Amino acid sequence: MENYLEINKKSWNAKVEPHLKSDFYFVDEFVNGRTSLNSIELDLLGEIKGKTILHLQCHFGQDSISLSRMGAKVTGIDLSDKAIDTARELAQQCNTNTEFICSDVYNLPNILDQKFDIVYTSYGTIGWLPDLEKWADIINHFLKPEGQFIMAEFHPVVWMFDDDFTKVAYNYFNEKPIVETYEGTYADQSASIVQEYVMWNHSLAEVLDNLIKKDLQLNTFREFDWSHYPCFRHVDEFETGKWRIPQFGNKIPLVYALIAQKK
Repeated sequence: MENYLEINKKSWNAKVEPHLKSDFYFVDEFVNGRTSLNSIELDLLGEIKGKTILHLQCHFGQDSISLSRMGAKVTGIDLSDKAIDTARELAQQCNTNTEFICSDVYNLPNILDQKFDIVYTSYGTIGWLPDLEKWADIINHFLKPEGQFIMAEFHPVVWMFDDDFTKVAYNYFNEKPIVETYEGTYADQSASIVQEYVMWNHSLAEVLDNLIKKDLQLNTFREFDWSHYPCFRHVDEFETGKWRIPQFGNKIPLVYALIAQKK
């Protein structure tokens, strides 16, 4: 899939406008001070005031701006130029000095010459990347010695199922690119957009092994049988802000999170 970046950039550019209007991203409340960060990642981040953070695949920057509001010096990057333009406007509205760069993950060392205390990524990011060895190398490259990589992500078990969670439809392992066309978007299923996209499934072993190979020591690893986000079909809110797939209940993981430290 040599043109996957072009396909996915077009797809993510198309998502920006409906996402800005969606309840999922609560933009008006966000501008007025509501954070976009959840308990899972906040527990991992701890005190970040004064720290430098590189936020990979930041979409239109809500988490980046939320990290800035906590006192960190944040640089967010994303493939979508429309998302980055929106992120810069949003940072102005929120009166933060968050920096944003339009770049795909793999090309970032050619654009950015800086080391960071923390590299951060969250929820629905690595599936857009074909090569996790190269991804882990990028993380290592941008971390200061003893710096931390902090990640919260949807569990690969979730991506095995069809959209209605009625059957196993995809390989747990990174077998090949998944090329599909999707109507609507996870933030608004009724949005009048149709997008082609290219994704890859990545097992936990693929994630962890590549981080370890790049001299990142796993310090924390957690799995959760719920998600903060109702971004899948047919989910139930069993507690405020916590969602599950009802036919599975608490029997499968929906999210995992980790901290890995550069040796």
